[in-house]
This record gives sequence, structure tokens and C-alpha cells, in this order.
Amino acid sequence: MLSTLLAVGWEPEIRGAIVVIIGVVTLMGSVYLLLGTNVGARLGFTIALAGFFGWMFTMGAIWWAYGIGLQGRQPTWKPAEPITIIRDAKYFTDARLVDSIVLEDSATATQAAATAEEALENADWEKLPESDPGRGQAIAAADDIIQNKAQELAVGEYQAVSVFTRGGERWPKINDSLDFFAFFHKPHYAVVEIALIKPQLSEPGRAPATPVIDSTQPHRYVVMLRDLGSRRQPAAFITLGSGLIFGVLCMMLHRRDQVVALNRSAVPAKV
Repeated sequence: MLSTLLAVGWEPEIRGAIVVIIGVVTLMGSVYLLLGTNVGARLGFTIALAGFFGWMFTMGAIWWAYGIGLQGRQPTWKPAEPITIIRDAKYFTDARLVDSIVLEDSATATQAAATAEEALENADWEKLPESDPGRGQAIAAADDIIQNKAQELAVGEYQAVSVFTRGGERWPKINDSLDFFAFFHKPHYAVVEIALIKPQLSEPGRAPATPVIDSTQPHRYVVMLRDLGSRRQPAAFITLGSGLIFGVLCMMLHRRDQVVALNRSAVPAKV
């Protein structure tokens, strides 16, 4: 017996399961006990079950409205298909970033990057300022693609220069304040411009050297598509499922009340 108690005390998963079981038996069981002793076992169970799913419906509706509680996949950036990493701006048309771009063969890497940026802005791509929080999210997602998925560059070998976005508008909506029913979205794309850094020697005891962009290497571009995720999907399933069960239980209780009222109003037969 002592060893069992010690196992429960030191195993958090067992202790957590026991806490949940005790909570369910104590809270729900006590309510069912009170109802069962007053209205009977079957009717008390139906009333307790209806109250439970009514509470689940209310909780799920609050989770669904505010995006809290049990959540699904969070919105993230994912690699665009079929082209994710563009190693030269002349391939912008192949990736359908712009309709056309003209790059001179004698242009340097800096001139080609400037031409590419101008072409993106002319194609309705918006350049995010450094203060925009979405810029940091896009750069972090591009780092994961470059370093882990593509394994093309390592940390310290490149630097994010600019971030461009396009799309992502929601509809239908009347104005910016009345957009509660804007359930549809246009595809949201982002392009992260990356410049290679000159390799530098680091000396022990000194601060790291300031990164210097290699002007002889062409800039690379990471194309990503926004995955909206399913943040509110579990809450929506809980709300709809609990509401359906709650409605069925309420209908059963209502029909029972009608049958009881009919039987009580009936005139007893004379013997």
C-alpha cells in the first residue's frame, strides 16, 4: 500500500488522471446524486446530462468567439509551390511574382536587387517596415526553410534584407469594422529577400564583427504562402456537437413533461 501511494505521488501522469477522475466523480456525481434522490435515477441522469451539454455549448461558444481554450493549428507561413527559393531575380516571372522584369546582363548584384525590388512594388507587392511584427514572423519562417528544410545556408551566412507581402484580403465585409462574416480569404503570399554575407574571421575576446553584405553574390528570395490554420475548429465542433445533444435532451425532457401532464389530466376510470 505504501509503495502504491509513493508511485502515485511521484508519477505526474497517474496523479493527473486520478485528479480528473476524482473531480468528475465529486462534481458531476454530487449533482447527479441530488437529482437522483429527488426526481429519480433516470430523470436525474437526463437532467444532469442536459445541464452538462448546455454548459459545454456555452463554453464552446465563448472559445469559438474569442479563439481561446482548446485550439487547433496556429496560422503559419509554409513554402509556396512549386517554387520556394529563387536564386536569381530573373526567375520572378517563372514563379509568377511579377508579369515581367528586365535585368541587364552587366548589372551587378546590387543593381539587380534594386531592379527586383522595384518590379515587386510595381506588381502591388507591399514592403513591410522594420517595425511591423509580421516582418519578423516572415523572416523566422524563412530561416526555418533555408536552414532546416532546404539546408541551403547556415546561421551567420546570410541576412534578411526586405520582406514583401501581397493578398490576404477577407470578404465579404461592409467596412473594416463590420467584418464578422468575412469567412473567405484570398491567398496571402510573402517574399523574404536574403543577401549573402562575406565570411569574416572572429577573434577570441572581441565582439562579433558587423555583418557585411557580399555585393558580388545575387540576392535570393524565399516565397511563402500563409496557412490560416484551424485555430477555432475544435471549439466550433464542441459548440455544434454540444448544442445538438443539448437540444435533443431538452426535447426528450419536454416530451416527458407533456406525457406526464396528459396522464395527470386524464379522468380516472370508475371501477
